[in-house]
Amino acid sequence: MNSARLVKGALVTAGATAVCHSLMYAGYGWARDARADSPNTILAGGFEFALVTAASWILMPLLLWAGLRLTREKGAALLVLGGGFGWLLISGYFIDDIDRAGGHMPIPALLAYVLLGTALAGAGAGPGRD
Repeated sequence: MNSARLVKGALVTAGATAVCHSLMYAGYGWARDARADSPNTILAGGFEFALVTAASWILMPLLLWAGLRLTREKGAALLVLGGGFGWLLISGYFIDDIDRAGGHMPIPALLAYVLLGTALAGAGAGPGRD
């Protein structure tokens, strides 16, 4: 296993996690503000909430792919697919934690996701792919 690829995978996954977590944190604040502005409107803030969630789920695999390409690594399919699906699961599971005012996903969960991304980046390097 290529240790440089593991380090690159860890850095790319950590950066993508920070971007998507920040997007969700700020976006859910936007949705809460929209809900507070129209308290008597059905589904107030629902569009904003759905938009931010979808953006995070679409952005994560793109960031993982772009990050590995920027670090000149090939064979990113396993990280992109597994990392995208993993982000969907972890962010979906902890959506209530980040949706509350001042809320964040638990640090151990974010670290576990970065470790998953690191492992997937390392496993994605097959013979002739480096």
